[in-house]
Amino acid sequence: MPQFHPQQENFRMQRWVAVVSIILLAVKFVAFYYTGSVAVLTDAMESIVNVIAGLIGLYSLYIAAQPRDLNHPYGHGKAEFLSAAVEGILIGLAGIFILYEAIEKLVHPTVVKKIDLGIILIASTALINYVLGFICVKKGRKNNSLALEASGKHLQTDTYSTLAVVAGLIAVQFTSLVWIDSVVALLLSIFIIYTSYHITRQSIAGIMDEADTSLLSKMVALINNARSDNWIDLHNLRVIKYGSILHVDAHLTLPWYFTVKQAHQEVDIFAELIREQYGASLELFIHSDGCIEGPQCAICEKPDCPVRKQPFSKKIEWTLENVLKNKRHNTQTTSLIL
Repeated sequence: MPQFHPQQENFRMQRWVAVVSIILLAVKFVAFYYTGSVAVLTDAMESIVNVIAGLIGLYSLYIAAQPRDLNHPYGHGKAEFLSAAVEGILIGLAGIFILYEAIEKLVHPTVVKKIDLGIILIASTALINYVLGFICVKKGRKNNSLALEASGKHLQTDTYSTLAVVAGLIAVQFTSLVWIDSVVALLLSIFIIYTSYHITRQSIAGIMDEADTSLLSKMVALINNARSDNWIDLHNLRVIKYGSILHVDAHLTLPWYFTVKQAHQEVDIFAELIREQYGASLELFIHSDGCIEGPQCAICEKPDCPVRKQPFSKKIEWTLENVLKNKRHNTQTTSLIL
Protein backbone atom coordinates (compact mmCIF):
# COMPACT_ATOMS: atom_id res chain seq x y z
CA MET A 1 0.00 0.00 0.00
CA PRO A 2 1.25 3.53 -0.73
CA GLN A 3 2.54 5.54 2.23
CA PHE A 4 1.08 9.01 2.70
CA HIS A 5 2.52 11.96 4.59
CA PRO A 6 0.36 12.84 7.64
CA GLN A 7 -0.84 16.05 5.97
CA GLN A 8 -1.83 14.09 2.86
CA GLU A 9 -3.73 11.63 5.06
CA ASN A 10 -5.51 14.54 6.72
CA PHE A 11 -6.52 15.98 3.35
CA ARG A 12 -7.87 12.65 2.08
CA MET A 13 -9.86 12.14 5.29
CA GLN A 14 -11.31 15.65 5.16
CA ARG A 15 -12.35 15.07 1.55
CA TRP A 16 -14.47 12.13 2.70
CA VAL A 17 -15.97 14.32 5.44
CA ALA A 18 -17.05 16.92 2.87
CA VAL A 19 -18.65 14.33 0.55
CA VAL A 20 -20.50 12.47 3.31
CA SER A 21 -21.71 15.73 4.91
CA ILE A 22 -23.40 16.77 1.65
CA ILE A 23 -25.19 13.41 1.37
CA LEU A 24 -26.37 13.47 5.00
CA LEU A 25 -27.57 17.05 4.62
CA ALA A 26 -29.88 15.94 1.79
CA VAL A 27 -31.20 13.04 3.90
CA LYS A 28 -32.02 15.36 6.83
CA PHE A 29 -33.90 17.84 4.66
CA VAL A 30 -35.93 14.95 3.24
CA ALA A 31 -36.76 13.97 6.83
CA PHE A 32 -37.81 17.55 7.62
CA TYR A 33 -39.97 17.71 4.50
CA TYR A 34 -41.97 14.67 5.60
CA THR A 35 -42.14 15.40 9.35
CA GLY A 36 -42.25 19.19 9.69
CA SER A 37 -40.31 18.75 12.98
CA VAL A 38 -38.43 21.82 14.26
CA ALA A 39 -35.94 19.48 15.95
CA VAL A 40 -35.24 17.81 12.60
CA LEU A 41 -34.91 21.28 11.03
CA THR A 42 -32.42 22.09 13.80
CA ASP A 43 -30.40 19.03 12.89
CA ALA A 44 -30.54 19.89 9.19
CA MET A 45 -29.42 23.49 9.82
CA GLU A 46 -26.43 22.20 11.78
CA SER A 47 -25.62 19.93 8.85
CA ILE A 48 -25.47 22.96 6.56
CA VAL A 49 -22.70 24.20 8.84
CA ASN A 50 -21.13 20.73 8.59
CA VAL A 51 -20.96 21.04 4.83
CA ILE A 52 -19.55 24.58 4.86
CA ALA A 53 -17.07 23.73 7.60
CA GLY A 54 -16.09 20.51 5.81
CA LEU A 55 -15.29 22.41 2.63
CA ILE A 56 -13.36 25.07 4.55
CA GLY A 57 -11.48 22.35 6.42
CA LEU A 58 -10.71 20.59 3.15
CA TYR A 59 -9.24 23.77 1.67
CA SER A 60 -7.25 24.51 4.84
CA LEU A 61 -5.73 21.03 4.85
CA TYR A 62 -4.86 21.45 1.18
CA ILE A 63 -3.04 24.69 2.08
CA ALA A 64 -1.41 23.10 5.16
CA ALA A 65 -0.06 20.24 3.02
CA GLN A 66 1.82 22.65 0.74
CA PRO A 67 5.61 22.61 1.18
CA ARG A 68 7.28 25.50 2.97
CA ASP A 69 8.57 28.34 0.84
CA LEU A 70 10.45 31.62 1.18
CA ASN A 71 7.35 33.44 2.42
CA HIS A 72 6.36 30.63 4.81
CA PRO A 73 9.58 29.14 6.23
CA TYR A 74 7.64 27.19 8.87
CA GLY A 75 5.14 25.83 6.35
CA HIS A 76 1.42 26.54 6.02
CA GLY A 77 0.14 24.61 9.04
CA LYS A 78 -1.43 27.67 10.70
CA ALA A 79 -4.18 27.48 8.07
CA GLU A 80 -5.67 24.64 10.12
CA PHE A 81 -6.17 26.91 13.12
CA LEU A 82 -7.89 29.52 10.96
CA SER A 83 -10.15 26.81 9.56
CA ALA A 84 -11.07 25.56 13.02
CA ALA A 85 -11.81 29.14 14.14
CA VAL A 86 -14.16 29.70 11.20
CA GLU A 87 -15.85 26.37 11.88
CA GLY A 88 -16.34 27.26 15.54
CA ILE A 89 -17.91 30.62 14.62
CA LEU A 90 -20.23 28.99 12.07
CA ILE A 91 -21.36 26.43 14.63
CA GLY A 92 -22.11 29.28 17.05
CA LEU A 93 -24.19 31.16 14.47
CA ALA A 94 -26.12 27.97 13.70
CA GLY A 95 -26.73 27.49 17.43
CA ILE A 96 -28.14 31.01 17.79
CA PHE A 97 -30.47 30.51 14.80
CA ILE A 98 -31.63 27.16 16.18
CA LEU A 99 -32.27 28.77 19.58
CA TYR A 100 -34.51 31.37 17.94
CA GLU A 101 -36.43 28.76 15.92
CA ALA A 102 -36.91 26.54 18.98
CA ILE A 103 -38.38 29.39 21.03
CA GLU A 104 -40.61 30.42 18.10
CA LYS A 105 -42.00 26.89 17.69
CA LEU A 106 -42.41 26.51 21.45
CA VAL A 107 -44.67 29.57 21.45
CA HIS A 108 -46.42 28.60 18.20
CA PRO A 109 -46.24 24.76 17.96
CA THR A 110 -46.84 22.91 14.70
CA VAL A 111 -47.97 19.34 14.01
CA VAL A 112 -45.26 16.70 13.52
CA LYS A 113 -46.09 14.15 10.79
CA LYS A 114 -44.73 10.78 9.62
CA ILE A 115 -42.60 10.43 12.73
CA ASP A 116 -41.63 6.80 12.06
CA LEU A 117 -40.04 7.70 8.70
CA GLY A 118 -38.28 10.65 10.26
CA ILE A 119 -36.82 8.45 13.00
CA ILE A 120 -35.41 5.97 10.47
CA LEU A 121 -33.82 8.66 8.27
CA ILE A 122 -32.36 10.70 11.13
CA ALA A 123 -31.08 7.67 13.06
CA SER A 124 -29.19 6.43 10.00
CA THR A 125 -27.38 9.78 9.68
CA ALA A 126 -26.42 9.59 13.37
CA LEU A 127 -24.73 6.23 12.90
CA ILE A 128 -22.77 7.37 9.84
CA ASN A 129 -21.73 10.63 11.50
CA TYR A 130 -20.49 8.89 14.64
CA VAL A 131 -18.32 6.40 12.77
CA LEU A 132 -16.86 9.09 10.52
CA GLY A 133 -16.33 11.47 13.45
CA PHE A 134 -14.55 8.78 15.48
CA ILE A 135 -12.17 8.08 12.60
CA CYS A 136 -11.50 11.83 12.11
CA VAL A 137 -10.69 12.46 15.79
CA LYS A 138 -8.42 9.41 15.96
CA LYS A 139 -6.61 10.38 12.75
CA GLY A 140 -6.43 14.05 13.77
CA ARG A 141 -4.83 13.24 17.13
CA LYS A 142 -2.41 10.83 15.52
CA ASN A 143 -1.30 13.44 12.97
CA ASN A 144 -1.61 16.46 15.29
CA SER A 145 -4.23 18.04 13.00
CA LEU A 146 -6.53 20.46 14.82
CA ALA A 147 -8.65 21.00 11.69
CA LEU A 148 -9.32 17.28 11.25
CA GLU A 149 -9.90 16.75 14.96
CA ALA A 150 -12.32 19.73 15.00
CA SER A 151 -14.21 18.20 12.08
CA GLY A 152 -14.41 14.88 13.91
CA LYS A 153 -15.68 16.48 17.11
CA HIS A 154 -18.21 18.44 15.10
CA LEU A 155 -19.47 15.23 13.50
CA GLN A 156 -19.69 13.56 16.91
CA THR A 157 -21.55 16.57 18.28
CA ASP A 158 -23.92 16.23 15.35
CA THR A 159 -24.37 12.56 16.29
CA TYR A 160 -25.34 13.36 19.87
CA SER A 161 -27.71 16.10 18.77
CA THR A 162 -29.25 13.76 16.18
CA LEU A 163 -29.82 11.09 18.83
CA ALA A 164 -31.55 13.71 20.96
CA VAL A 165 -33.77 14.53 17.98
CA VAL A 166 -34.60 10.84 17.57
CA ALA A 167 -35.43 10.58 21.28
CA GLY A 168 -37.68 13.63 20.97
CA LEU A 169 -39.50 12.19 17.96
CA ILE A 170 -40.06 8.92 19.83
CA ALA A 171 -41.45 10.86 22.80
CA VAL A 172 -43.79 12.84 20.55
CA GLN A 173 -44.89 9.59 18.86
CA PHE A 174 -45.93 7.98 22.16
CA THR A 175 -47.24 11.04 24.03
CA SER A 176 -48.57 13.32 21.24
CA LEU A 177 -47.04 16.26 23.15
CA VAL A 178 -45.81 18.44 20.30
CA TRP A 179 -43.98 20.88 22.61
CA ILE A 180 -41.37 18.15 23.35
CA ASP A 181 -40.06 18.67 19.81
CA SER A 182 -39.32 22.35 20.52
CA VAL A 183 -37.77 21.66 23.93
CA VAL A 184 -35.36 19.16 22.36
CA ALA A 185 -34.36 21.79 19.77
CA LEU A 186 -33.89 24.37 22.55
CA LEU A 187 -31.56 22.10 24.54
CA LEU A 188 -29.61 21.21 21.41
CA SER A 189 -29.03 24.86 20.57
CA ILE A 190 -27.40 25.42 23.98
CA PHE A 191 -25.17 22.37 23.48
CA ILE A 192 -24.19 23.55 19.98
CA ILE A 193 -23.29 27.04 21.25
CA TYR A 194 -21.08 25.46 23.94
CA THR A 195 -19.33 23.32 21.30
CA SER A 196 -18.76 26.47 19.25
CA TYR A 197 -17.04 28.16 22.18
CA HIS A 198 -14.78 25.15 22.82
CA ILE A 199 -13.62 24.81 19.20
CA THR A 200 -13.11 28.56 18.74
CA ARG A 201 -11.18 28.82 22.02
CA GLN A 202 -8.84 25.98 21.03
CA SER A 203 -8.18 27.42 17.56
CA ILE A 204 -7.41 30.90 18.91
CA ALA A 205 -4.96 29.31 21.35
CA GLY A 206 -3.16 27.72 18.38
CA ILE A 207 -3.09 30.95 16.39
CA MET A 208 -1.67 32.84 19.39
CA ASP A 209 0.88 30.06 20.12
CA GLU A 210 -0.56 29.55 23.59
CA ALA A 211 1.44 27.00 25.58
CA ASP A 212 -0.11 23.55 25.51
CA THR A 213 0.44 22.66 29.17
CA SER A 214 -0.83 19.10 28.74
CA LEU A 215 1.59 18.37 25.89
CA LEU A 216 4.49 20.10 27.69
CA SER A 217 3.85 18.23 30.95
CA LYS A 218 3.95 14.87 29.17
CA MET A 219 7.11 15.87 27.30
CA VAL A 220 8.88 16.98 30.51
CA ALA A 221 7.88 13.73 32.25
CA LEU A 222 9.25 11.74 29.30
CA ILE A 223 12.59 13.58 29.44
CA ASN A 224 12.85 13.19 33.21
CA ASN A 225 12.32 9.43 32.99
CA ALA A 226 15.13 9.01 30.42
CA ARG A 227 17.44 11.66 31.85
CA SER A 228 21.14 11.07 31.21
CA ASP A 229 23.95 11.95 33.63
CA ASN A 230 25.42 14.09 30.85
CA TRP A 231 22.27 16.26 30.72
CA ILE A 232 23.12 18.68 33.49
CA ASP A 233 20.34 21.16 32.86
CA LEU A 234 17.31 21.80 30.65
CA HIS A 235 15.68 25.19 30.21
CA ASN A 236 13.97 27.51 27.72
CA LEU A 237 11.76 24.65 26.44
CA ARG A 238 9.23 25.78 23.82
CA VAL A 239 6.69 23.85 21.74
CA ILE A 240 4.83 25.56 18.88
CA LYS A 241 2.20 23.88 16.70
CA TYR A 242 2.02 24.49 12.95
CA GLY A 243 -0.90 22.28 11.98
CA SER A 244 0.34 18.70 12.18
CA ILE A 245 3.96 19.79 12.75
CA LEU A 246 5.42 20.32 16.22
CA HIS A 247 8.40 22.66 16.56
CA VAL A 248 10.38 22.04 19.75
CA ASP A 249 13.09 24.41 21.01
CA ALA A 250 15.20 23.79 24.10
CA HIS A 251 18.55 24.58 25.72
CA LEU A 252 20.39 21.49 26.96
CA THR A 253 23.36 22.00 29.27
CA LEU A 254 26.23 19.52 28.83
CA PRO A 255 29.73 19.23 30.35
CA TRP A 256 31.74 22.21 29.07
CA TYR A 257 34.70 20.05 28.06
CA PHE A 258 32.72 17.90 25.60
CA THR A 259 33.91 18.07 22.02
CA VAL A 260 31.52 19.29 19.34
CA LYS A 261 31.07 15.66 18.26
CA GLN A 262 30.23 14.49 21.80
CA ALA A 263 27.77 17.34 22.30
CA HIS A 264 26.14 16.56 18.98
CA GLN A 265 25.75 12.90 19.97
CA GLU A 266 23.97 13.89 23.20
CA VAL A 267 21.66 16.26 21.32
CA ASP A 268 20.83 13.44 18.90
CA ILE A 269 19.94 11.12 21.80
CA PHE A 270 17.77 13.82 23.34
CA ALA A 271 16.03 14.53 20.02
CA GLU A 272 15.43 10.86 19.25
CA LEU A 273 13.80 10.38 22.67
CA ILE A 274 11.18 13.01 21.81
CA ARG A 275 10.81 11.90 18.20
CA GLU A 276 10.06 8.31 19.21
CA GLN A 277 7.14 9.54 21.29
CA TYR A 278 5.72 12.20 18.98
CA GLY A 279 6.44 10.79 15.54
CA ALA A 280 8.11 12.03 12.39
CA SER A 281 6.04 15.25 12.17
CA LEU A 282 8.42 16.95 14.54
CA GLU A 283 11.15 19.56 14.19
CA LEU A 284 13.65 20.00 17.00
CA PHE A 285 16.06 22.87 17.56
CA ILE A 286 18.22 21.90 20.52
CA HIS A 287 20.87 24.39 21.61
CA SER A 288 23.71 22.89 23.64
CA ASP A 289 25.24 24.97 26.44
CA GLY A 290 28.45 24.23 28.28
CA CYS A 291 28.05 23.92 32.05
CA ILE A 292 29.49 26.55 34.37
CA GLU A 293 32.05 25.17 36.82
CA GLY A 294 31.18 25.83 40.43
CA PRO A 295 27.56 27.03 40.41
CA GLN A 296 26.32 23.98 38.51
CA CYS A 297 28.63 21.34 39.92
CA ALA A 298 26.32 20.91 42.93
CA ILE A 299 23.43 19.79 40.69
CA CYS A 300 25.51 17.68 38.29
CA GLU A 301 25.14 13.92 38.79
CA LYS A 302 27.91 12.93 36.39
CA PRO A 303 30.00 10.51 38.51
CA ASP A 304 33.26 10.65 36.52
CA CYS A 305 33.56 14.41 35.92
CA PRO A 306 37.32 15.23 35.74
CA VAL A 307 36.89 18.96 36.43
CA ARG A 308 34.38 18.99 39.28
CA LYS A 309 34.79 21.97 41.63
CA GLN A 310 32.05 21.09 44.13
CA PRO A 311 30.51 17.79 45.24
CA PHE A 312 27.03 16.86 44.07
CA SER A 313 24.46 17.97 46.66
CA LYS A 314 21.02 18.28 45.13
CA LYS A 315 19.14 16.92 42.15
CA ILE A 316 16.92 19.47 40.42
CA GLU A 317 13.79 17.75 39.18
CA TRP A 318 12.76 19.27 35.87
CA THR A 319 9.21 20.54 36.05
CA LEU A 320 6.93 22.40 33.67
CA GLU A 321 7.51 25.57 35.65
CA ASN A 322 11.31 25.57 35.73
CA VAL A 323 12.13 24.23 32.25
CA LEU A 324 10.09 26.95 30.54
CA LYS A 325 12.21 29.67 32.10
CA ASN A 326 15.16 31.14 30.26
CA LYS A 327 17.46 30.45 33.21
CA ARG A 328 20.02 27.84 34.06
CA HIS A 329 19.43 25.99 37.30
CA ASN A 330 21.68 25.83 40.33
CA THR A 331 20.94 24.64 43.87
CA GLN A 332 18.63 27.59 44.31
CA THR A 333 17.09 26.92 40.81
CA THR A 334 17.68 30.55 39.86
CA SER A 335 20.44 32.89 38.61
CA LEU A 336 22.69 32.82 35.58
CA ILE A 337 20.25 34.21 33.04
CA LEU A 338 21.41 33.38 29.52
